[in-house]
Amino acid sequence: MSSETSELRLAVALLEYAEIFRDTFDPPRYLRRLTDHCVDLLGALGAGVLLARPYCPTPASHRRERRDVVRELVAPDSPVSPAHDTLRTGRAVAPVNLGSVRSATRWPAFTAIARRRGIACAYAVPLRGAADLKGALAVFQTEASASQGEFAIAQVLADAATTGLHNHRVHARDQDLTEQLGVALGSRVRIEQAKGMLAERWETAPDAAFTALRRYARSNRLPLDQVACSVISRTLPDDRVRPDSS
Repeated sequence: MSSETSELRLAVALLEYAEIFRDTFDPPRYLRRLTDHCVDLLGALGAGVLLARPYCPTPASHRRERRDVVRELVAPDSPVSPAHDTLRTGRAVAPVNLGSVRSATRWPAFTAIARRRGIACAYAVPLRGAADLKGALAVFQTEASASQGEFAIAQVLADAATTGLHNHRVHARDQDLTEQLGVALGSRVRIEQAKGMLAERWETAPDAAFTALRRYARSNRLPLDQVACSVISRTLPDDRVRPDSS
């Protein structure tokens, strides 16, 4: 693959992480795309995400015939691995030759399983959140080493994906707040309208009409907005709301 083609595919991948404002946004699918890009851009056998606080099944990307391999190596209960070290320390683990003494000593069970599965090299980078560590991205290769450039691209992809997740969470929270404010404002407008209507009908002060409206809602254990709507639609007779109606 030419350098120009690789750069273009990387640019497209990073642009995809900015598409977080769609109603169909799905965090598990979003993270699966992250690992898909690792396979496509880094020539990896597979990749997976180990989340600090899983809110979805651990996503993993891999060639179809290796479906269970990555799942076996990237899970909260899988053997201690570079991804677990990254999750614990918050620091990246540079590419490690799984045929080395270091690998066999540091991650014996993981190394044995990975080598049986045809994996010769592994590394991990953190998914850094705004205030905490979200998880670790693990990359597995059949070659015994990986370049610093590939290692750096993995971190760039992880950073972009984490930023996208954070922005989507903020966006969703802002949407919820906007909807809540809209509901509150609509309720307030209806209450003011009902208060004005009663004040006009009774030829009294708006505050007195509001007091009567609130008293009726409380005595009947009804939301004030619901009572206001009944007044506006004239389904609630005035004489049932007035203090002297009994």
